[in-house]
Amino acid sequence: MFANYLIGLREGLEASLVVCILVAYLVKTDRRDALRPVWIGIGVAVALSLGFGCALEFGSQELTFEAQEALGGSLSLIAVGLVTWMVFWMRRTARHLKAELHGKLDAALQIGTAALVATAFLAVGREGLETALFVWTSVRAAGEGSSDPVTGAALGLATAVLMGWLFYRGALRINLAKFFTWTGGMLVVVAAGVLAYGFHDLQEADWLPGLTNKAFDITGTIPPDSWYGTLLKGVFNFQPDPTVLQVTVWLLYLIPTLALFLAPVGFASGKGKVTEPDEHGSRPSKAPQA
Repeated sequence: MFANYLIGLREGLEASLVVCILVAYLVKTDRRDALRPVWIGIGVAVALSLGFGCALEFGSQELTFEAQEALGGSLSLIAVGLVTWMVFWMRRTARHLKAELHGKLDAALQIGTAALVATAFLAVGREGLETALFVWTSVRAAGEGSSDPVTGAALGLATAVLMGWLFYRGALRINLAKFFTWTGGMLVVVAAGVLAYGFHDLQEADWLPGLTNKAFDITGTIPPDSWYGTLLKGVFNFQPDPTVLQVTVWLLYLIPTLALFLAPVGFASGKGKVTEPDEHGSRPSKAPQA
């Protein structure tokens, strides 16, 4: 549940910040007449994300076992790629997010209502589709009949909406740069587990060899049905009897990706101090004068 709470919180907070920036800019520039198309775009993005999740869940039930495993494994790889891109993108561009959205909104205001709807839809829709895909892969990894991933994601999204509202009201101030760095690092660990499980799905679909070639088997020490086995599986997608291929791709992804993500780059440049997102709770640092 925690892993899905984290993805719901992270993606939901990004979307909430985008909404806060868009709405606050329109209010401050006395363009309240443009709020309705913005909310329409946001509503369409949310509906599309929910529809995408439902299509994945119910559409896959009509497939054979091998086809389900192939689909699940392939989408797991795509989900890991999207989440990895997302955490690096947010770490690199968060300080420019407000200015970028303001520029897009100014251009949309000049074009008309349809452009406003499209701007809001694209800004929020990407987060929603990523969340739906990643949560669906986590539901598959958790096993049939488990509602914990969906519950965790829903709680994360609810927390993000509350935080977004508090940001907008000016009642909450946190260091967004550190928040996205820490949650991004944890998501990389979660994504490594999803990637390994995705490769296991592809092995079960007979797309990849080595299904019976186990790296180790500690099911006697960590039973999958124990509370701690369930906890490890829910948080890290841990499997007590992984294949050699699973362990290999887990290590090849996690070590370099986490090292690159935690490297001190992205928010600092030259002699200037670290620059952080400046929307509702983070104050940009000024570079020293020459």
